Amino acid sequence: MGNKTNAVVIIDAVRTPIGKYGGALASIRPDKLAAIAIEKLMTRNPIDHTQIEEVYFGCANQAGEDSRNVARQALLLAGLPNTIAATTVNKLCASGLEAVIAASRAISNKDGLVYIAGGVESMSRAPLVSSKGDGAFEKGGSTVYDSVLGWRFPNLELEKKFPLESLGQTAENIARKYSISREAQDEFAYLSHVKAVKALESGHFKNETVPVSVQQAQGLA
Repeated sequence: MGNKTNAVVIIDAVRTPIGKYGGALASIRPDKLAAIAIEKLMTRNPIDHTQIEEVYFGCANQAGEDSRNVARQALLLAGLPNTIAATTVNKLCASGLEAVIAASRAISNKDGLVYIAGGVESMSRAPLVSSKGDGAFEKGGSTVYDSVLGWRFPNLELEKKFPLESLGQTAENIARKYSISREAQDEFAYLSHVKAVKALESGHFKNETVPVSVQQAQGLA
């Protein structure tokens, strides 16, 4: 009623290559991966840093090197000034998308004009985590959880109300509910890889992919 919202435009998008679990990018920290993307973005778009209001990054795990506001770590590693704010968003698999939505909403509300938004994850570097005792100097064993996939530190009260299942278990439930055969899933996965290879070979991803240098025994790869 009088105050119109700002139009929101995505002016550029970059990403690192997508690696497999334990693959070529396994030695690179997630905060560094995010920083590489931000560095490339700023190189391609040399705007005045004072115009950037905030950096939003989604991250689902946040159990190890991506903890303690990985968005903040990434912008500092990328060389941006510490006067720029940063927020890490966790909506599990929708974290990166939610970060972009948050930046879009902020621009629409005239909170700022320029934002950097994206997501970062490295399942290869997700740590094993264990709990502390409820009291000081407690003795005895401790359960260790693999933070790669599924629940850790489950709340037993919540478990009585809602099944604490992993992505894999949920996928099995959906396959049974909608009668999706293993053959149909394999065919969909195969065709997805075929499309990805075709897009890669045709250069479709060239402008959006940032190369990542990996230290190996004989030097950089």
